[in-house]
Amino acid sequence: MPPSTDLLQGTLDLLILQTLALNPMHGWGVAQRIQQLSQDVLQVGQGSLYPALHRLEYRGWIQSEWASSDNNRRARFYSLTAAGRAQLAAELNQWDRLSSAVSLVLGRREALP
Repeated sequence: MPPSTDLLQGTLDLLILQTLALNPMHGWGVAQRIQQLSQDVLQVGQGSLYPALHRLEYRGWIQSEWASSDNNRRARFYSLTAAGRAQLAAELNQWDRLSSAVSLVLGRREALP
């Protein structure tokens, strides 16, 4: 199956927040981690990634600082803020509800009692 970047609106924000939940990363690292964890199904291009990172930083959900990357180049490293952790929890809850509802409509699972 070819790689896809077609994500539901808001899904990229959720993926970025989840990726940064464990440790700070530079933008390219975030994109690579999403691709790796999705087993190469999701590939996030720079044209989507960096506007999303800036949007999340503007909202106060992530913060950034300049540091040296593994190859000794300066890069902006992003990390979750406390507000970002709270937003991640809220978005995971919303994702669970949405994916359960879609599964019900598609007949992939039965309704809970």
